[in-house]
Amino acid sequence: MATVETEGAQLYYEVHGEAEGTRPAVVFAHGRGGNCASWWQQVPAFAERYRVIVFDHRGFGRSRCDAAHFEAAYFSRDIAAILDAEGIEQAALVCQSMGGWGGLKLAVSQPERVAALVLANTPGGLATPKATAAIEHIASGAIPPGTGQIGRSFVAAHPEGAYLARQISGLNCNFPRSFNRLTSARVVSLEEVKGYAVPTLALTGPEDVLFPPPVMEEVAASLPGARLAQVPGVGHSIYFEAPEIFNRLVLGFLEEVLNT
Repeated sequence: MATVETEGAQLYYEVHGEAEGTRPAVVFAHGRGGNCASWWQQVPAFAERYRVIVFDHRGFGRSRCDAAHFEAAYFSRDIAAILDAEGIEQAALVCQSMGGWGGLKLAVSQPERVAALVLANTPGGLATPKATAAIEHIASGAIPPGTGQIGRSFVAAHPEGAYLARQISGLNCNFPRSFNRLTSARVVSLEEVKGYAVPTLALTGPEDVLFPPPVMEEVAASLPGARLAQVPGVGHSIYFEAPEIFNRLVLGFLEEVLNT
């Protein structure tokens, strides 16, 4: 357990496992309904091969933030601040939903620090037409709060898991102000991703009502060299709903592009 002070926030983070040789660390960036506890099904699996970092976004979980600095624009710099605190020059980033706003921005603004990027159910703030429309749809209130985080099939088959997801989300009780505006920002323009070269894997599920497959298809097509995988029968939280598949896909991708 550790904290780092940066730009109006105190960020809580944890480091697990050990990297071998020059193997990059892996940083997990959670979504709006989560915190570092969300990755309980990933940390043990990834820590066997990599140095793993999980953290609470500013204002979430055990991290603190003042109201004036509770903005998604800081997310990429927050990841960089954690890497700096740990003396890590380069890392692979695994981002879900809101977490993608920091991951993609860092890959664009400081590509030398990002060895690989996973965008799980997230456009990462990329301003594509379909992603913009999806954000506006969410902001309109058309999707009742708390109903989009987990796919309907998982909720029906695993009510205990759906309960756990709600409990983890409920730990986020110290927001300095409404977080609705966090993912309304389009932080990466299409112009900025021209020449993009960070190895990127995008993941989607057919039951994701927040960022459905057509959104993620457009995002992947907009990022040069990105690949897309769709996991059947899952919604917005593949990492939670189908952890074995998620872990296999992401570990396989990292082993391929990082040559580990």
